[in-house]
Amino acid sequence: MGQNITLTGMVLSAAPVGEYDRRVTLLTKERGKISAFARGARRPGSQLMAAGSPFSFGKFEAYEGRSSYTIGKAEISNYFRGLAEDVANACYGFYFLEIADYYARENTDEIHMLKLLYQSLRALEKENLENRLVRRVFELKAMAINGEGPHVFSCLGCGREDSLAWFHTRRGGALCGGCKKGEKAVPMDASALYAMQFILSSSIEKLYTFTLSEQALGNLERILDEYIGFYVDREFHALKVLKENLSFAAQAVGKKE
Repeated sequence: MGQNITLTGMVLSAAPVGEYDRRVTLLTKERGKISAFARGARRPGSQLMAAGSPFSFGKFEAYEGRSSYTIGKAEISNYFRGLAEDVANACYGFYFLEIADYYARENTDEIHMLKLLYQSLRALEKENLENRLVRRVFELKAMAINGEGPHVFSCLGCGREDSLAWFHTRRGGALCGGCKKGEKAVPMDASALYAMQFILSSSIEKLYTFTLSEQALGNLERILDEYIGFYVDREFHALKVLKENLSFAAQAVGKKE
């Protein structure tokens, strides 16, 4: 027998079904990632219109059937409208949704991923935070939540906790100068190392409380690009669009100069 349940979550994606309905993917605190139908969500003036929009966060009253859920009511507390005001911000946001969709599973505890997603989208809306850094914080913490975070608190070779100046992508962690000999590794400056340690060890609420120099951020980007490329077996559509958008913007600035 089905039952009515109340779920707290966010819409990760939505697709039209039939003439007026939508099928949405929700990341929820109670049931992990689920698929649900929002009947009539595409009708003008429908109360479920917001329930069929990505980024919508709130409470969803749903009927749990044998093989699917049906949303009956939605109380949206945050639409993240600020993301729609900037194309790049929206691309970053959709990339975060794709990563959450990639990692989340049904009937698992996804409260940490949901909290990370929510806080990271809020960070994108803050003008004083560099979106490039927000992206790297989100990527690394998402991987850590799912047990794929790198080992950066001590040397993978000898276990020492100082002089960690190299990152070994395939082995997934830091190396000291002595253990790096003969190994193919990426140079890692002290600020990038500290940033990774801070991200991995801090609570989600404290993640977006630091900044990095351009040099350190560039180093962190190189390390994570290689690490994610090695361990994540998917190409994210939103990331491709984001790179194209940033490239176009950079070309436009170059022409003006």
